[in-house]
Amino acid sequence: MLQFEEIVRKVQVSRPGDDLSLLRKAYEFSASEHKAQTRISGEPFVSHPLAVANVLADMKLDVVCLVAGMLHDVVEDTPTTVDRISQEFGPDVARIVEGVTKISRIEFVSPEAQQAENLRKMVLAMVDDIRVVLVKLADRLHNMRTLEHLAPDKRERIARETIEIYAPIAHRLGMGKIRGELEDLAFRHLEPQAFEDVKKAVESRRKVSEEFLEEVRALVDSKLKEHSIPARIDGRIKRLFSIWQKLKKQHINIDQVYDLLAIRILTDSVKNCYAALGVIHNTWRPVPGRIKDFIAIPRPNLYQSLHTSVIGPHGQPFEVQIRTEEMHRVAEEGIAAHWKY
Repeated sequence: MLQFEEIVRKVQVSRPGDDLSLLRKAYEFSASEHKAQTRISGEPFVSHPLAVANVLADMKLDVVCLVAGMLHDVVEDTPTTVDRISQEFGPDVARIVEGVTKISRIEFVSPEAQQAENLRKMVLAMVDDIRVVLVKLADRLHNMRTLEHLAPDKRERIARETIEIYAPIAHRLGMGKIRGELEDLAFRHLEPQAFEDVKKAVESRRKVSEEFLEEVRALVDSKLKEHSIPARIDGRIKRLFSIWQKLKKQHINIDQVYDLLAIRILTDSVKNCYAALGVIHNTWRPVPGRIKDFIAIPRPNLYQSLHTSVIGPHGQPFEVQIRTEEMHRVAEEGIAAHWKY
């Protein structure tokens, strides 16, 4: 089980000025209130609020948000009231906990696209502090990571709710990292055979894919250095749910997915983003119609990046994403990247 001190260490690094005494008090309070309860997995119940606070610590959120994460189930699952939370931990924490409790009580009854969109809007409209949604996403992420302990019908309901409601909310808030994990976890439970098929196809190509990405990464690094463009370069294989969506929508096989493999170039300025794009296009032939400029025209969730697909070494297509370090932080963390409390 995750230890409280691990969370403390993360906060000390990411937010060195924050007062940790309230977080320690919240942990002790949560452990005490939930002491008679266990998770379906058999673990002590407090393992869940600890895991939620840990996800929030990874997002580098403020201590008030982590305290609310530690306490998010006490009103719903114990006799503790919102007033008691307010007295012990202050009105901000109480408001967040109350907001998370209200969201948890929303009934998800229909997979209809319009109803899902209405529910997404309702979740976002009913909160006056976006930290309520961030705590709820962290709560859902940990529940999805431990979903295998539930009965099949409950697993399917929660996974469907995740893919219809919570992953799109994470996307709307620009939280690419959390959205991707929620989608893959839901995919695994909703379409187990398709999940295994895509996973097997990716795994069978993993060694060759990783060698190819390393070859490309070294080539790009060398070319950018020739042009004095500072950059951090990494490679990635597309997420399983995203691959499956593309296979289904375009009726293609995995070898026809142009962005199955991608490299990401992180540089220091917008000017160097465009300069790097020029270097890439001078090195490899671009795939027509695959160049997208989300720097000049950001997505509604504030995502910014240049995207292009090129035909690389050995005739293998791959995607290139180019952005600044700050744009990357926003792409991964979304609204949490801007949270300054």
